[in-house]
Amino acid sequence: MKFASSALSALSASALLLSGAGAIELNLDDPASIKKAAGVAAAGMRKLYTGDNPGDVPGNLPDPYYWWEAGAMFGAFIDYWYYTGDDQYNNITTQAMQHQIGQYNAFMPSNQSKSLGNDDQAFWGMAAMSAAENKLPDLPTTGDLAGPSWLALAQAVFNTQAGRWNDKTCGGGLNWQIYQFNNGYTYRNTISNGCYFNIAARLYKYTGNDTYSKEAIKTWNWESRIGLFDKDLHFYDGSDEGKNCTEINQIQWTYNLGVHLSGAAAMWNATQDEVWKTRITQMIKTMGDTFFRDDVMYEVACELNGKCNTDQRSFKAYLARWMGYTMLVAPFTKDLMWTKVRTSAAAAAKQCNAGSGSQCGLRWYNNGQNDGSTGVGEQMAAMEIIQNLLITNVSGPVTETKGGTSKSDPSAGGEAENDPIVFSEITTGDKAGAGFLTTVVLIGILAGAWWMVAN
Repeated sequence: MKFASSALSALSASALLLSGAGAIELNLDDPASIKKAAGVAAAGMRKLYTGDNPGDVPGNLPDPYYWWEAGAMFGAFIDYWYYTGDDQYNNITTQAMQHQIGQYNAFMPSNQSKSLGNDDQAFWGMAAMSAAENKLPDLPTTGDLAGPSWLALAQAVFNTQAGRWNDKTCGGGLNWQIYQFNNGYTYRNTISNGCYFNIAARLYKYTGNDTYSKEAIKTWNWESRIGLFDKDLHFYDGSDEGKNCTEINQIQWTYNLGVHLSGAAAMWNATQDEVWKTRITQMIKTMGDTFFRDDVMYEVACELNGKCNTDQRSFKAYLARWMGYTMLVAPFTKDLMWTKVRTSAAAAAKQCNAGSGSQCGLRWYNNGQNDGSTGVGEQMAAMEIIQNLLITNVSGPVTETKGGTSKSDPSAGGEAENDPIVFSEITTGDKAGAGFLTTVVLIGILAGAWWMVAN
């Protein structure tokens, strides 16, 4: 499939200054221009957050956004600070994440229990993981913002989810929902399991504790065994325990591939195992074939036909985020993805021209024409792809023994009702010790699923 406009394919590797009526100006080879462009996109996203207003709830976005996307947004602000050095959003990020910690210090606030999925919790947990990796100062130990360390929060999410591993059906895996009374509980969605894999892999890279590695490998192997991805590493939406996960919903989303790509990159970084390098290389090929046209990223399942819902309009943000992480921790991937990053960033910036300011739309391939779809997800996606241009200006995620400052607590979250995982012997590297409402679940896991990709 080729887009009608061929202009994007003509973008060269040289510096390109893009501007338009209200568009974000971006010089691809000028760090100051990139930081300014990312800042414009970030400011547009900040305007949509109301949680720090008097009488509002820190960490919540207004309707129609679900709780998980707020966690994803604060993860984006953490990366924004890391790439650009602009700390103006750090205070609202710290306030929001502290306020949403909830039960077991594991991002399980009681007021979210009626819709709390493993993927929802995980998006907040991955934000905490990014805070640890990027050296965002830990929460204070006293005062209004007192709380666990960022690393301990990620470990608590891991531990509570490890206790939910369900081998009663499907041979294992995490259910989509945490509580059985929630709709969709029987669905084994790929993003929940992918997030668990991602957190485990990054905790292994950070701490060196083999328990995390074993859980990451177990999750990858289980997903492979039931067919949540195929031999070419196309990642599908999920399956259902009602049929013992024998049938797969084959819709593909950018973030399912992205969450596994960055997790695999963390595993390669920690092990230097050629198996992970081979998998990463294949994922990047499949990613390019599936989610890019003329090197511009798009959401294949719903973008062209205009059927992306509020959640799905944010998914490209996470693939962009995880492409950046992957290039930092697995440097051999930069040559495989850099053209796509540059071309997509240029295209995204060019169409951020809606409304009275630089509001970004969903469709980046429209040659500067904003499609009128604006919001948190669209703004976040543009910001994430643009700030990836700064990966050469940062040193990459720290670890516990190489620059890390966040304090480890391997038993965090252990007071949850699920039995916490039993850790293997602590290694020298560990001495201290989100999701969306899957539409197809509500209309039938398999029947009629491909209506979303019809033009």
